[in-house]
Amino acid sequence: MSEHTLFDRNLIAKRRMTALKRAQDGADFLMKAAATDLQDRLDFISREFETGIDLGGHTGHVFEVLKSSGKVKHLLRADLFAADPNLSEPDMIVDDAVLPFAPESVDLIVSTLNLQMLDDLPGTLIQIKRALKPDGLFLGLLLGTDTLAELRDCLMRAEMEVSEGVSPRVIPFADTRDLGGLLQRAGFALPVSDVDRLTVRYDTMFDLIRDLRAMGATNPLKERLKTLTSKKVFMRAAEIYAQDYSDADGRIRATFTFASLSGWAPHESQQKPLKPGSAKHSLAEALGTKEIKS
Repeated sequence: MSEHTLFDRNLIAKRRMTALKRAQDGADFLMKAAATDLQDRLDFISREFETGIDLGGHTGHVFEVLKSSGKVKHLLRADLFAADPNLSEPDMIVDDAVLPFAPESVDLIVSTLNLQMLDDLPGTLIQIKRALKPDGLFLGLLLGTDTLAELRDCLMRAEMEVSEGVSPRVIPFADTRDLGGLLQRAGFALPVSDVDRLTVRYDTMFDLIRDLRAMGATNPLKERLKTLTSKKVFMRAAEIYAQDYSDADGRIRATFTFASLSGWAPHESQQKPLKPGSAKHSLAEALGTKEIKS
């Protein structure tokens, strides 16, 4: 593992497998919300795809949406790191940091709630674009800026009070404003990025942490504190959470930001921007005003 890596990928794989083996009812609510988002986006796409890949696979919600859409003739499930023991055997097991797909071999790739755990997101986007056939489509959804901002703030403040120091506990999420630029840099045509927010309410901070653990989504940072944290830190963080981020009924709020991405592998049939100076009408004509020459 390089000293410059941010995430402990081996730990992510281990926790993901543990979470899958101990699957708890309701812990897949983020994946269900992501699958609903995907379904809405697919409704606006009029074409069909010969081959599609569900890149991530676990819980099966995204796979079922793609299957029921009727828009993918040959659909493959690529589980991340390990097969989901609660589903049928996947078509393949992959690491999304090193994709196994041949160049220009796939028409559609969908990645849901995995890309935020990559050290090299631009590198994976380049690999995805390379794997797509011309006019192939990539649809991605990842957790973006402000996700778990409340938890991050409370843990930081509590640790400063109790331990007089701060250790990294919540991963840094991608700035949604930069994601469209990353798609362009990776070579995608017609890149689009958008953001939506989901607010989930809990009785206490410990209920939120229990859900994160059930998702296999607790602290995966390489530079995380390796020793046990004092119980006082978590108790104080829970107090701050209840004080600063609760509603009138006493329940606390947890924010999850969904950053959606879409981009097409370039193809000659796609709409292209006009060349500078090629416009036939001026902005003044469009606005019904008089143009002032300098």
